Amino acid sequence: MKTEPRALKIGDRLVGKEHPVFVIAEAGVNHNGSFDLALKLIDAASDAGADAVKFQTFRAEQVVTSAGKMADYQKRNIGKEDSQVEMLRRLELKEDWYPALIKRAKEKGIIFISTPHGGMESVDLLQHYDVPAFKFGSGDLTNLPLLEYAAKFGKPMLISTGMSNLEEVKEAVEAIKKAGNDQILVFHCTTDYPCAPEFVNLRTMQTFMKELRTVIGYSDHTVGYQASALAAVLGACMIEKHFTLDRNMSGPDHVASTQPGEFKEMVSVLKKMPKDFEKTIQVMGMTSEDAEILMGSPEKKPLLPELQYMSVARKSVVASRDIKAGEKFSVENLTIKRPGTGMQPKHFYKIVGAVAKADIQKDELIKTEHFT
Repeated sequence: MKTEPRALKIGDRLVGKEHPVFVIAEAGVNHNGSFDLALKLIDAASDAGADAVKFQTFRAEQVVTSAGKMADYQKRNIGKEDSQVEMLRRLELKEDWYPALIKRAKEKGIIFISTPHGGMESVDLLQHYDVPAFKFGSGDLTNLPLLEYAAKFGKPMLISTGMSNLEEVKEAVEAIKKAGNDQILVFHCTTDYPCAPEFVNLRTMQTFMKELRTVIGYSDHTVGYQASALAAVLGACMIEKHFTLDRNMSGPDHVASTQPGEFKEMVSVLKKMPKDFEKTIQVMGMTSEDAEILMGSPEKKPLLPELQYMSVARKSVVASRDIKAGEKFSVENLTIKRPGTGMQPKHFYKIVGAVAKADIQKDELIKTEHFT
């Protein structure tokens, strides 16, 4: 008989089935590159009752090659097409902001966390500021070297699973455990902004509960919070939802985010929700048919709307600088970046030590013909 995974401790709060649902306000890049707006997001998230506010830590050049393209939803939400690296450069959380942002979060009684979106350097930065957990977006689920690196710090590892199949999720969980860390929360997630009800598939959470010995959460990209309410009743111990001061702001994520008043209402409902599926449906004003659409399929696989994001959001092994023919691949001349159209990150250490057969330019995706 399987035992329940032990609760995670994040800051002064416990996350697990015997504890209140932990709610993250995913501020992400909704600060629009403004320090003042980042502070306001922290204040508003605290006022709305969130347990944590989460940003993204990166420098644009750490995330994507110069040739990386924007996702369709980003073009649509921003209203123009640009290179992904140019878009991200405008959305960086500046390194000298961290002390003040973390201080403000402490003053407001909310936990500051951030996604190390820029790879190992971002993990190091967050470790320097003793951020209490590492949260990874769906695009890094297959970035096993990054997960292994962060896992060794012994902090809770929160991983999203959009665009993936069950084997990829299991591979990520095993990589973290092999690195000596069993403090894992797996978010069920559909990568689409916003996500339509027919692609929510909350039954996938139940698959995770059977197949993975981890705490389970739900990262909600839908409009409204009916899906979050049902997820919490089904056993999600952590709910994450995009958060903005105003959906009408310019930027890639505002339009699919929740505003402070709505977020506060959601938190209130989640904290008081009866642990009964039928009562929850009634409280949320849903029909059985509405609930069944959100429940969907238990199968974990990339869904139709997610296919457009896979090559844009996932990552590959790339040259971190120009590499000459005859030079050996090393951790100094290789890195992992978007797009996800090249060699998977899990092969990174397998090719270290191999000899380049041809000149390779900085940011070029590494291919098997480069060393075989």
